Amino acid sequence: MAKKNDPESHLLRGALIPSFLVGVVAIAIASALQGRAGFLGALLAQFIVVIFFAVHLFISRLSTKLDPLSTFALALFSYFAKLLLLSGFLIALTRLTSRESIDRTSFGLTAIALTFAWLGGEIASYLKLRLHLPLPPKPGEN
Repeated sequence: MAKKNDPESHLLRGALIPSFLVGVVAIAIASALQGRAGFLGALLAQFIVVIFFAVHLFISRLSTKLDPLSTFALALFSYFAKLLLLSGFLIALTRLTSRESIDRTSFGLTAIALTFAWLGGEIASYLKLRLHLPLPPKPGEN
């Protein structure tokens, strides 16, 4: 179980709040303009964007105690895995659904807005963190 004050929990809360607010507004606008197809496109975009970015914070939590090389390898693996899964999902979305069932414009615009909201919230919450990073010893000191 994660501690309440760990940085990843703080970053997750800071990113989820603006993302869900923007997502609710985007879903409402897409539903009003495009009906059911807009609703499904915006809802699907919110799900995909939140999962995509939450995986990053989960990997960060997993790699807290790892050495830097293992952390780097895990980060690269998660990035490429997310990239391949997202590509596969988008290909499946375009081939297995019709434009009448899921509005692509609502999906795309919602995904872009949610990406900005998530990153803005994560950056704002990061700037509020008080992290004390250990400094390496000076040469000649033990």
